[in-house]
Parts: sequence; structure tokens; C-alpha cells
Amino acid sequence: MTDAAAQGAGDVYDVAIVGGGPAGLSAALNLVRARRRVLLIDSNRPRNSATLVSHGYLTRDGISPLELRRLGREEFLGYEGAEHRMTQVQAITRSDAGFVLDCSLRNKTSSAVAGTVLVATGLTETLPGIAALRTFYGTSIHSCIECDGYDKRDQPLAVIGEHSDLAERALLLAQWSDDLIVFTNGSDAITLLEEETLDARGIPVDRRAIAEIEGDRDGMSGLRLADGEVVARSGGFVRPTWSSELGFLDGVGAEFDSDGLLVVDDHGRTAVTGLYAAGESTAPGPQQLIVAAGSGARVAATINRDLVGGIRDLADAVQ
Repeated sequence: MTDAAAQGAGDVYDVAIVGGGPAGLSAALNLVRARRRVLLIDSNRPRNSATLVSHGYLTRDGISPLELRRLGREEFLGYEGAEHRMTQVQAITRSDAGFVLDCSLRNKTSSAVAGTVLVATGLTETLPGIAALRTFYGTSIHSCIECDGYDKRDQPLAVIGEHSDLAERALLLAQWSDDLIVFTNGSDAITLLEEETLDARGIPVDRRAIAEIEGDRDGMSGLRLADGEVVARSGGFVRPTWSSELGFLDGVGAEFDSDGLLVVDDHGRTAVTGLYAAGESTAPGPQQLIVAAGSGARVAATINRDLVGGIRDLADAVQ
């Protein structure tokens, strides 16, 4: 979009928030309560949409992730200056008017201009290529141990993964069940030293490839390995591959770390003036919902103070 087109796209929002999960919603609520004109852009396609219930969110333990988002949008939209668009940002560029956000979803395009942008898009996840794994994901099999470990307590569980943190995840899950088997799915995710450590804790390691997750309407019943053996398990935890989809920032010169996450300071500021990030778009990546919400509130406070102006100069002068 040209500068002239940006000027004609309507009033400039104080803040545009990209992503309507707990981090984005929390930031949006705090900023609109600070009397900022806030545009929330979100397609309502969270990575945890397969999960029936969420846990660990104070006063909302056991709520559906989609219901939590709906309630958050409803609270946000109850304030003057709040606007929500159900779309996806395809590109962000700079103009004399501020940041220009070009959006589209299902062949419907729109644009917006904002003086400040907060990125809170979260992550996408890719599961190992195991047949029927997606069928039981979110019910019998989960990825967040802190979120769902309690509900799988004392059950015979599988710990599935192909990443170097697999042993660490198994040791953590042992807090909830002493009947665990670690499956590397044919990978070298577990070192010999780690296998010895797990064995000493009574956690066996199976290095064979997994062909399929077996079960029925009542849930998972076991894992069928590539050699045909079926190992009985009633549930498990899988380590997905997480990745960010932040290509829409290519036009603003944002800095990314080796994991493709936005590099920010302790307050959520990126290297680009006026561009901030919160939640899973920043290191360390995947977070519990309540942690992401806290991150959004913290960065919102930084944005508001920066928009007020002069506060950082006063603090530097005192020092």
C-alpha cells in the first residue's frame, strides 16, 4: 500500500494487536482500559483448538480454549475504542502514517494503519508423522505436561518425541505417573547417558518406530510399533515441532533468534521502534495460557508508558 493509500485507509489506531490468544487479549484489554484506540486482528485459529479443556488459568480451570478466547473478546469489545477484525495479517510495512497492516482471509481483504503494533500470534505445531496421532490429540494425547499431567495421573502413559528435550519431559511427567515408557519413534532423541538416567528412575526407553496409535471412541488403547508389536498405553504426551509464522514482518526489519522467534528486550520491545511482541512469539516459545496472558499485560503496560512519552527520560535522569 502506498503512503497515500495508507492515509486514506481511515483513522490511525493507537495500537494494532496481531493475535487474539491470551497474550493478545490481555494486552488489548489493558490498552483499551488505558483509553487507547485498539484494533485486535485474529482469525480465531489457535494451535490448541483440538484441546477440549484448558487448565491452570485462575478462575477458568477446565474451560474450553475457544470459550476462553470468546469471553476475552467480549470483555475487550465492551470498551470504547475497541475493535476486532476476524482476519489474518499478510504483511506489515512502514509509511509516514505508521505501520500499514494488509490483511486477508477467505479472499476478503482489508487494511489498517496503526502507530504501534504488538505481535502476539503464538506458534504453529507439527506432530510426528504417526498414523491416527491427530485423532487422539487433545483427548488421550497432549503436548503440555504442566497443563494436562494431572488429568493423566497414575495412568500407563507414553512419552513420544524426536527432540533433545525428550528425557527432560519424561522426568517431569514422572511426577504424575510412575508407569511411563519413552518412545523415540526411531530417532536418536535420547542419548545413552539419558537412557541410563531414565532407567535408574524406572522409565524404559523404546527406540523403535511407531506405526500407529490404536484406540476407539473411548480413547487410546496402545501404540502399534513398526514391527507389529502393540504396547498397551491409555494416554500419552507428544513433543510437537513448534514454529512461528512471522513472515508478515519481513518488510519492517524485525530481528529473530535461531528458533525463528522475535528478539525483544525485557519489556517486549523489538529492535524496530513501535513494534512489540508478547507471548509465544518470543522466547522461550510455548507457554501456559496464564503465563501468556501475564506477558500480554506486562507488554501492554510498556506500550502505554512509551506512548505517554517522557517516562523513560525521567527514569534515566533520576539514575
